Amino acid sequence: MIRWVVFDVGGVLVDEARVWRGWADLVGLPEERFLAVLRDGIAAGKGIGGTVREIAPGLDIRAHRRRLAELEIPGEGDLYPDVRPAFAALRAAGLRLGIAGNQPPGVAEALEGLALGAEFVATSARWGVSKPEAGFFARVAESCGAEPGAIAYVGDRVDNDVEPARAAGMRPVLIPRGLWGHLARVGDVASLVELPALLR
Repeated sequence: MIRWVVFDVGGVLVDEARVWRGWADLVGLPEERFLAVLRDGIAAGKGIGGTVREIAPGLDIRAHRRRLAELEIPGEGDLYPDVRPAFAALRAAGLRLGIAGNQPPGVAEALEGLALGAEFVATSARWGVSKPEAGFFARVAESCGAEPGAIAYVGDRVDNDVEPARAAGMRPVLIPRGLWGHLARVGDVASLVELPALLR
């Protein structure tokens, strides 16, 4: 029986459009064109870094690191509109909530400041271990204080979220939105507000 629901951050709770808009401006491409190239690069296995290096081989990313890092700190306006209603419905259903994702320094503190009602907020920067490593999901289970089978992990990626959560013994839930959403043919939910019914 599922007792905990733990959420990834980018593409699940936080719409990263502001981040990608900043990157598009940095490499000198219109936002839609940049996103199209980025999606193609991700689908080809080049990742974000590899794709950006192809678009702008001479770009000194380190010189812009501070500005880029600031774009990753989420505020209320970056939350998807279904986040707060879904959290309220899940808590009303008696489920306990956590947040754990691959995020840089400052993101956990920002999410805590948004007071979403999660019992813990963790990031790879805090834990020193990243998805899809098994150690990350071991830390999720440890933070919940529960057996993996009692935990649902909600993510937007098959490779980083669904497969490693399943391998850890958790119930993976895929929501195909955000930058990686186009890679998933079908998700388990289209909106977070569908979670209470799915997990009932």
